[in-house]
Amino acid sequence: MTTLDERQGDGRIAARGRGGAYGPAAVPLDEPAAALPHRAGSKAANLARAARAGLPVLPGFVIPDGAEDDTIALRRAWDELSEGGARPLVVRSSSPQEDTQESSLAGQFASVLDVRGWQDFLTAVRAVLDSARRPGGETAPMAVLVQPMLAARVGGVMFGADPVEGRADRMLVSAVRGGPDSLVSGEQAGTNYWLSRSGRLLRTEPPTADAVLTRGELFRLARLARRARRVFGGPQDIEFGFDGDGRLWLFQSRPITAMAARPARGARLLGPGPVAETLPEQLLPLEEDLWVTPMARGLAAALDIGGSAPRRLLRRVPVVTTVGGRAAADLRLLGAAPPRHRWLALLNPAPGARRLGAAWRVGRLSAALPGLATDLVADVDRHLTGVPAPAELTAADLTAELRWTRRALVSLHAQEALAGALLREPPRSRTAAGAALSALAQARARGVPDERAAAEDPVVLALTAPSLRGPGRLPERVASGAGGDGERREVAAGVAATTEAGAAAATGAGAGAGAGGDGLGHASASVPGIESPTAPTAVRHTTHRSPALPPREALRLRVRWVQELQVRLVREGGRRLGLGAERVGMLRWRELGAVLEDGVSLPGDLHSRVPQGASAPLPDAFRLADGKVVAERHGDADGGRGVSGGRVVGTVWDGSGPRPPDPVLVVRTLDPALAPLLPRLTGLIAQTGSPLSHLAVLAREFGLPAVVGATDAVRRFPPGSRVAMDGGTGDVRAEEPR
Repeated sequence: MTTLDERQGDGRIAARGRGGAYGPAAVPLDEPAAALPHRAGSKAANLARAARAGLPVLPGFVIPDGAEDDTIALRRAWDELSEGGARPLVVRSSSPQEDTQESSLAGQFASVLDVRGWQDFLTAVRAVLDSARRPGGETAPMAVLVQPMLAARVGGVMFGADPVEGRADRMLVSAVRGGPDSLVSGEQAGTNYWLSRSGRLLRTEPPTADAVLTRGELFRLARLARRARRVFGGPQDIEFGFDGDGRLWLFQSRPITAMAARPARGARLLGPGPVAETLPEQLLPLEEDLWVTPMARGLAAALDIGGSAPRRLLRRVPVVTTVGGRAAADLRLLGAAPPRHRWLALLNPAPGARRLGAAWRVGRLSAALPGLATDLVADVDRHLTGVPAPAELTAADLTAELRWTRRALVSLHAQEALAGALLREPPRSRTAAGAALSALAQARARGVPDERAAAEDPVVLALTAPSLRGPGRLPERVASGAGGDGERREVAAGVAATTEAGAAAATGAGAGAGAGGDGLGHASASVPGIESPTAPTAVRHTTHRSPALPPREALRLRVRWVQELQVRLVREGGRRLGLGAERVGMLRWRELGAVLEDGVSLPGDLHSRVPQGASAPLPDAFRLADGKVVAERHGDADGGRGVSGGRVVGTVWDGSGPRPPDPVLVVRTLDPALAPLLPRLTGLIAQTGSPLSHLAVLAREFGLPAVVGATDAVRRFPPGSRVAMDGGTGDVRAEEPR
């Protein structure tokens, strides 16, 4: 066996010692048989390959699977390597099932350190072999790797690529004082270094940490990573140590088994911000078609009119889409994110003809938009007032009404976007939400139950999001005592607003005031079917005075009313088809239209369609990589660091007691003994730990979202509480109970 001291440019060799084979029960690492994974196991075979390529590997021997009974050969090998028991040894597992391209099984088999004496050596070998018994009852094939125990000054783990951020052009080193064992076991978090491929230091974490490794040592580690990549044909997960003389040693090399998804160059920047207030919840497929598609078309029309984006791009790329059933918008198309290159924003790259046409359209539109909004609001109110109760519609009329609602939403969204961009609203102008709060306060003051508040005044719908599954929850009632007069102020504001709206209508200053930017108001409006389908028709068609609102707010309120009409129409269609609200929501719009209008049969797989599982809210800004959400990084929330990507919502579990159906394990350290729990977890949160610890590696292999360094997580998230986590950004937040 030979080792290469990397400090020497001439490749000076350090001899293994006397050398020679001990028999079939103990195969030295420098013999060809030691490089055969099926005989020596993956760990030993990788080290044998590395040693033959000149990498700095400690001497040692392998006990092949099933050869441990030849105690004579083992005694000879032990005596030579331990120098008659004077030198402590490390006895490690080496199974063909670990350290492979598919799975590392990191930390799943035993290793015994600081083994002294012949009897202790036999006991350590037996402990490693016994660890081959898996939780399911099967026994993995197991060889045993024996090497000298190195008293490392500094040790750690190095990845030849960054598995957390999915970057092959970066290296990640995590180091601690002493050997790497306390790091991989999760006992210590270590100091993290991000290096370029050439070894240039890019970042240290934590920034104020003492320098565990020097710049020269980091450069030598980068060189070792590059050499290991050439030997094994890909970036490696390496355990290393520097001895007291400053020599670098390779303890283990295995393939990186799990790399985080990385968005393609030029991937769109998405986020829920611009659309979350309209569609904040997870949507069913039919809800996506009813609400997201019209919104995307309306916003695209507004962007086209304003010349903000090329028409060809708007036809190819939806402005609003869904990710995991949640609405997300293209932040750059909507101007909610800065351009990639700020200096280019000073130059308008649009063709001259398009710039001129857009300027002409916008100039004319700014003057005409208040009148257009007034007309559209009046048309929508007139149509809503004239729609019969859904139960009175024929199947063809039901479908026709649904088609009208989708067209109306396109126009409403387009004009709302243009109004927000082009019309200047007074600083203290009313909003739809403010008018709804006033109406709700008045209804509560009259003793009207919350479930009937929208029937009393449809303006209250502005406080809830549309949903086929049921009405949304209204804001909590203001508590008595210190905050008790808050509701009285709402009532007073509502009475004043109603009086003001009535006076404006009486003097003719309602709708006409829209042209001057003061507000849009109409004498009456109604939303068919606000009450349950069994309520008297007269109640369902009660008319209500619309509040005087600025153009954009008036348009936004009509969006919500049209969406509520869609909900009632779809529920009636589902009733006729014998489908509940959630099951009819699993249809697509084309399927529902064909069934209602043309009488075709329901899709054969409808009852096997399953709603998407509950997902965490989308990050503020993210990109997609192979369909997975990759959040933009803006620092770690609550001190946490994401080590395995994915976003989940689940119930906190501490590993004891009954396991909840969606367990997020919250622990103090990443103890490898927790590994058997990983396959059945929803997420993993630890107060300490390293992105390169064994459990973090396993979490990435299982695709399990994991966060380490979450400050005081055990206290902040007690068992049974709900938590949302993002294993990419490290964001961990408490959620409302279900």
